[in-house]
Amino acid sequence: MALLSFFLSPWMACTIPVWLVLYYTIPYFTTYKSLSHVPGPFIAKFSNIWVGLSARRGQKFAAVDTAHKKYGKVVRIGFNHVSLADERALNVVYGHGNGFLKDHYYEAFVARTPGMFNVRDRAEHTRKRKIISHAFSPKSVAAFEPHMAANLQRWVDQLDNIASSGSQTGIRNDFARFNAMPWFSYLAFDIIGDLAFGAPFGMVNKGKDETEVQFTPGGPISLAPAVEVLNRRGEVSSTLGLLPALRPHARYLPDPFFTKGIAAVENLTGIAVAAVATRLDAAEKGMVDTRNDILSRLLQAKDATGAPMGREELTAEALTQLIAGSDTISNTACAVFYWILHGERNAPNTIIPRLRAELDTAIGTGTEIASYSQVRDLPFLRRCIDEGMRLHSTSAIGLPRLVTDTGSGVEFDGFFFPPGTVLSVPSYTIHHMAEIWGEDVEEFKPDRWLNLTPRQKICFNPFSYGPRACVGQNVAIMELQLIIGTLFHRYEFALYQPKMESHEGFSKKPKECYAGIKLRSN
Repeated sequence: MALLSFFLSPWMACTIPVWLVLYYTIPYFTTYKSLSHVPGPFIAKFSNIWVGLSARRGQKFAAVDTAHKKYGKVVRIGFNHVSLADERALNVVYGHGNGFLKDHYYEAFVARTPGMFNVRDRAEHTRKRKIISHAFSPKSVAAFEPHMAANLQRWVDQLDNIASSGSQTGIRNDFARFNAMPWFSYLAFDIIGDLAFGAPFGMVNKGKDETEVQFTPGGPISLAPAVEVLNRRGEVSSTLGLLPALRPHARYLPDPFFTKGIAAVENLTGIAVAAVATRLDAAEKGMVDTRNDILSRLLQAKDATGAPMGREELTAEALTQLIAGSDTISNTACAVFYWILHGERNAPNTIIPRLRAELDTAIGTGTEIASYSQVRDLPFLRRCIDEGMRLHSTSAIGLPRLVTDTGSGVEFDGFFFPPGTVLSVPSYTIHHMAEIWGEDVEEFKPDRWLNLTPRQKICFNPFSYGPRACVGQNVAIMELQLIIGTLFHRYEFALYQPKMESHEGFSKKPKECYAGIKLRSN
């Protein structure tokens, strides 16, 4: 009772605010004094609350972009975090040999065992990358096409059903209205399920966000909405990565954003456990694996000592592939789809007729889905994909890197950043800078890729930059070419979405994309 009275006393009521002020201001004047001259939002000079709340709202990319427009290319967005909106900073922050580490931010994304995406130790990342890179060699990627094609065919069958419903309106060859975003998610999840786990999740056939979850090998199996789970996981992990003090207490906070997000992290891990268990159990029993997919490559892979990955590490890496190969692909494919239609809407007969003519010549008639050999080298298709990736920037977040204490710090444009500083380069912002891309920066113009300037070539980084860039980017481009090529060769579309709104977890996701669809008449 006496202790309770002590905490409720007027003395404590005065002490707590004073303690909070000192907690946030002392580092500003001492540890991070060298950053005091870096401009930025006032509260960001003392804490990560400003950037953390932006992440909580799913709009960190927009908040950071607005800050750069107000304060310039070098902006302090956290007590020790500086955002550099300059393409030259890509090599400084992410380049080979700079000695930087992934920031502690990534620890919020670790479920049980770190995967290649969230491991911070440099030597361990190098070990993992050497093992996993074999799964993405040109020979391996070529072997993935049959799995992609089978899922793409099932997807086209479903889209055909949707398209045929347009004629039920009483108008011949009328468009059928649908929200394309979920269907891109279903396809991306089924493809990565096939490649990383040995079987699709079945979302395309169901037309529903649903898959199996198993929290422990051999444990009971339940069902969960994988797309929703992945979205929640990205949102809460990104927020807690920026507000690490909340991490130990997140599941107890009254805000359902955190409680549901923590549950999503656990469910996502359960999806990976359930999906890999059958393949791993068979491999451990000595059964021959005849599939050509990512998981088979990982099962066969060994590190420099000849040791294979254990079950927990395999599950962690399969989970990494699930996240990287589903969310980013679905978000990017939907965004490219929208921007092609939006570009045609703004400038009729300048985009789709050219794209369709190129596809018709390469694919021909009577073919339901494109093959990779048909679309791999189509220049206008690739320009449309690149321009869509620039405008949407699925990886919009500035990936944070920690200046380590092994060096003396780093200088950039007259600013000095000592060890302990976190630096990042916001992809969304540098992809939307008029001084780099021109006054038409917000317009969809695929032909800008015909004559890129040196700055534009350096600036474009949809798969990050340097030694920790996305190892699966060749697979991603292959998927996008197959998906977009098949869509615009087989169907006609009408865009009903007036503007594409996005929400950011770790990656930036279109909220919805309403369009009309019908089979091409010729």
